[in-house]
Amino acid sequence: MRILFLLIVILGCLSSPMIQAQSSPLKSTDRNQLNLKQDTLLELSRTLNTDSIQALRMKADSQFTRVLVRALQTRHSFYYPFDSLAGISKLYAPDSSFRIFSWSLSYDDYYHRQRGAIQMRTTDGSMKIFPLRDVSEFVEKPLDSARDRMNWIGAVYYNMIRTQQAGKNYYTLFGFDPNGAMSSMKWIEVLHFNPKGEPVFGGPFFSYENDSLPSPTRHRFQIEFKKNARVLVNYIADLNLILIDHLVSENNDPDNKWTYVPDGDQEGFEWKNGKWLHIDKVFNLKLKDGEAPHEVPILNQRGNQKVSNQ
Repeated sequence: MRILFLLIVILGCLSSPMIQAQSSPLKSTDRNQLNLKQDTLLELSRTLNTDSIQALRMKADSQFTRVLVRALQTRHSFYYPFDSLAGISKLYAPDSSFRIFSWSLSYDDYYHRQRGAIQMRTTDGSMKIFPLRDVSEFVEKPLDSARDRMNWIGAVYYNMIRTQQAGKNYYTLFGFDPNGAMSSMKWIEVLHFNPKGEPVFGGPFFSYENDSLPSPTRHRFQIEFKKNARVLVNYIADLNLILIDHLVSENNDPDNKWTYVPDGDQEGFEWKNGKWLHIDKVFNLKLKDGEAPHEVPILNQRGNQKVSNQ
């Protein structure tokens, strides 16, 4: 439990830019009240993430949800960052139009449920939220359908980027799922909003049409791997790509995902024409015989020290 708590704390630090404090219409009296609620939320978060007794974790989760909703009812609470609240992911959209809270409740080592809510920014500062209902355990094919907030594929989100197509905003979410005792999962999910302003998760955004062996388009991306393995799944701004560690079974047992670990290669996705196009192998550099990288020698062939030209 403590390892998961620390991981969520770390992921929570990788949030997207927040609204600048100086532009906040939040009143000082309301800010003081939110400070007090944040203290309560922090204590509840510690219990739901680290307590060894399941019943106490479940009780803390329920109390946390109620206190959070009451806090968000404060006018202009959208501008309050909850930056001291550890163990809970808080991601603002890059355009500051909404933010997502997400966290995980562990019933035991084998069963986890994710919680979440989307808070929208409103002109008058009133509360507008969309609670998210995790239905992962009831879904046999999570990659083949778009979903509303009541049929959410749960994850604790650690990054969000915005892309656009034909004037419409799409928000790509990167999430972690503790999954089970032997494996963990990461998800990539495209969030957008329908004409009614309601959130929609997923859609035909992940295309494999350029692969040597093309496969059907998927509505979201999932990767499962050995527990505690370090697996990269994130957007790399310098490359303008999503990079994903390629996985192999460490003991030649491909049927069991809990044996999967990175093999040193990366696959990826590039945003083109309103979808993420899969790249089977991002880095294709191959060295010829004798071209292995090596340090510049100090001595020349005669055994004398080389003289720098600088």
